[in-house]
Amino acid sequence: MGCGNIYSRRARVFAVASLIYLDYKAVQQIDKWTVDSKRAALWDKAHERNAKRALNLIIELEGLWVKLGQYLSTRADVFPHAYVSHLKKLQDSLPPRPVQEVCHTIEKELGKSMDDLFSYFDRTPLATASIAQVHRARLINEEEVVVKVQHAGIKTVILEDLKNAKSVVDWIAWAEPQYDFNPIMDEWCKEAPKELDFNIEAENTRTVARNLGCRKNDDDSKPVKSVDVLIPEVIQSTEKVLILEYMDGIRLNDNESLEAYGVDKQSVVEEITRAYAHQIYIDGFFNGDPHPGNFLVSKEPPHHPVLLDFGLTKKISTSMKQALAKMFLASAEGDHVALLSAFAEMGLRLRLDIPDQAMEVTNTFFRTSTLANEAFENMKSLAEQRSKQMKVIQEKVKLKEKELKRFDPVDAFPGDIVIFTRVLNLLRGLSSTMNVRIVYQEVMRPFAESALLGSVNKGPAVNSQWIYDTPPHSDVETKLRQLLIELGNEEKILGIQVCAYKDGKVVIDTAAGVLGRYDPRPVQPDSLFPVFSVTKGITAGMLHWLIDNGKVKLDDNIANVWPEIRTNGKDQIKVCHVLNHTSGLHNALAVLRGANPLLMCDWEECMNQICMSVPETAPGQEQLYHYFSFGWLCGGIIEHASGKKFQEILKEAIIQPLNIEGELYVGIPPGVESRLASLTVDMNNLSDLLEMYSRLDLPSSFQPSNIVQLVTTLPALFNMLNVRRAIIPAANGHCSARALARYYAALVDGGTIPPPHSSFSKPPLGSHPHIPKFPSEKTPKKQKGRNGSDGTRLATDPSSSTSDVSAAGSFASGDGSRKNSVEKIFTNPRIHDAFLGVGEHENLAMPNGKFGLGFRRAILNDGSFSGFGHSGMGGSTGFCDIKNRFAIAVTLNKMSYGGLTREIIQLVCSELNIPLPEDFSSSGDRGPDVQLNIGGIAD
Repeated sequence: MGCGNIYSRRARVFAVASLIYLDYKAVQQIDKWTVDSKRAALWDKAHERNAKRALNLIIELEGLWVKLGQYLSTRADVFPHAYVSHLKKLQDSLPPRPVQEVCHTIEKELGKSMDDLFSYFDRTPLATASIAQVHRARLINEEEVVVKVQHAGIKTVILEDLKNAKSVVDWIAWAEPQYDFNPIMDEWCKEAPKELDFNIEAENTRTVARNLGCRKNDDDSKPVKSVDVLIPEVIQSTEKVLILEYMDGIRLNDNESLEAYGVDKQSVVEEITRAYAHQIYIDGFFNGDPHPGNFLVSKEPPHHPVLLDFGLTKKISTSMKQALAKMFLASAEGDHVALLSAFAEMGLRLRLDIPDQAMEVTNTFFRTSTLANEAFENMKSLAEQRSKQMKVIQEKVKLKEKELKRFDPVDAFPGDIVIFTRVLNLLRGLSSTMNVRIVYQEVMRPFAESALLGSVNKGPAVNSQWIYDTPPHSDVETKLRQLLIELGNEEKILGIQVCAYKDGKVVIDTAAGVLGRYDPRPVQPDSLFPVFSVTKGITAGMLHWLIDNGKVKLDDNIANVWPEIRTNGKDQIKVCHVLNHTSGLHNALAVLRGANPLLMCDWEECMNQICMSVPETAPGQEQLYHYFSFGWLCGGIIEHASGKKFQEILKEAIIQPLNIEGELYVGIPPGVESRLASLTVDMNNLSDLLEMYSRLDLPSSFQPSNIVQLVTTLPALFNMLNVRRAIIPAANGHCSARALARYYAALVDGGTIPPPHSSFSKPPLGSHPHIPKFPSEKTPKKQKGRNGSDGTRLATDPSSSTSDVSAAGSFASGDGSRKNSVEKIFTNPRIHDAFLGVGEHENLAMPNGKFGLGFRRAILNDGSFSGFGHSGMGGSTGFCDIKNRFAIAVTLNKMSYGGLTREIIQLVCSELNIPLPEDFSSSGDRGPDVQLNIGGIAD
């Protein structure tokens, strides 16, 4: 076959490859001295002569090189027209092998003479391809078939060609490091030899036909998710001969026949794309070679696509299938967190924390296909995009030009996704060849969703692992788990954690459900949930810690600590007014929310807006919920009073003493994405919110008239990676329930650190290092503090590593001795009075208000205060009962606006004989989180 012995083949490959490479390098130099009007012609001529060289070499060598040529010929969306035009001649139009050789192979493989096998055998092949050629025939029983016969000696040639191709790829990677195709080549070397056994192809054909519901004369048994394609039935197979049912059809490259039969090319390519989406996302078993030569279109209406040639077929694991589906949906929804999580699940590792660039690359995979006449502009756009991405990498890593050329941002590239990306590229090339535009995100999305929802929707009724497998700590936890199962079967829960302490000991620590709507991984005790305004309770505790350490006082004017805030009548606002929601600055950041919600990620801009704001009520007169401004008011006081960054105080005051490293963040650092729960909305609860009328006790920018927009946009906004990484001290807490419950268990005992968390909980609480895995960007000189280049205060600061605690020292001792031996967070024996705004502090808080000083008061039906805490929009909550030494935390990702949290709290408190605060004892579908965040605070 082709060009003599293996050594001469290798020499020819390298000779032509070198010639083409040097030709293009020369044209690059000539281009610099060519006028603009002649550059296009210069490159067109170069493409034309090099395409002819490539075609002549491939025809000369045949074997594996034909497959490469076929692949290039399908990429009309990215390759010059000359290559597509010349190389498409390789699609089933190679010189045929002698018929005597073909007949000899058939007789040897099947053990019978041609006359005993066939009543008719067409000596002229229907098609000749790289590995085999196909003849039409009629069996002795008169059944019309096609016979696929492997070329003699092709196995030796293919295996040698793989070695040669590998050598060429290695050479290209050395000469042009940015074009390193070794991961693709390695996977091809592993998969290509399987095409040489037609028994494997026969079984692959049967499997795909069965999966797609293509069983002949069995329409009633087609699965619900079947697609409208045809696959020929396998009649007989050996290693080198395959006999298939004959299907009369039109080749996809036969435009005249397609038009004559009235074939809708758009519909055909869409159905082919759906068939591949089904194979990838539903079956996890797909044909890896969808070039035009492997398809026909049936001549009879409705002109079904016919799928051929299943030699190169890839099987992927369920976990890989789900990760690919998650990657697709993350790309479709712009969810950076889900994308990085999908990368981690499939084994794709990046050397840098570059989520934006990773999203751009992934979007390129699934972008809408381009028409053939748009190929040049598409190539130009992709090249510009790549240059932009590499520039970002260069600036991030501080690489020189020569270093950048050899820098690979991918640390590990799993082989399983090589064939997947090849299929996507071939499908894109197919649509360009057919001159149709396919919107992949629309066509493939239902199949990707099905791949994940099939697992996600396996609620407790059918999933014995829905409750995370840890031993119950008490009878009440056993009863709670039964309630969670009931709520899960009613689809009220997607993912949830509940943790409770009684008398300093853990009595509940349960995790259940899944991490997200498109994330079927189980919720674990260390999973991180976004908890919205629960974060205010954390921020308030930090400020009280500074007060306890003598850095600021409750009755200090905040302007004395934070001079910039003095303007516009704010000089009389005290620290206690901020904590009590009576500062009059409840609408201070409404302008940011209305103009651009993402500005809340910009710490400096939010601080500037606070400083420029004008109070709407006199300090201490009205308690109006500071739903948005509370965090930055507290954050500004914290930073100015301490002289440290917000994250440093969070670490020193709360995270390290409680040993909850890695499970409580205000703004997540890189490297924890795989543990994040994703938010979704319980749409069944929206009707309850729509019944609300305008409330005078709510900020003007937070009226129920905008509630539908609010609750539907919040999940999308807070699932964004840049939002999750920003320091938003009123709303961007990410924590596990066990970390949050431990926090309140310490507060309920006046700041005394509880004993180590339950050993049942795995992994152990505090076992995650609170250290970013990637270096942070350097702060521009014009920015103060540790902000990103756009002013965003990021959780990738060095302040989130363990090193800053040693540098921070301790306010209490002055020498840092307290930080490793702390037994109490607070020294004030009356700290509960400070939290609640009672006793000697009662003149600092509204006497009958829902808030004390920073915390929501837990009010019993008789009007007394039993404890304190804070709930968040969506259902997450944390609170404690002082007298009963009880603390509980609930975190969930399906944002519930009804009584889900209340049901859980009611059960637990009832079993433990804990009096219910009125927020949790009231009836109805609206839970305490909605009452707090939307339902007002003075009623």
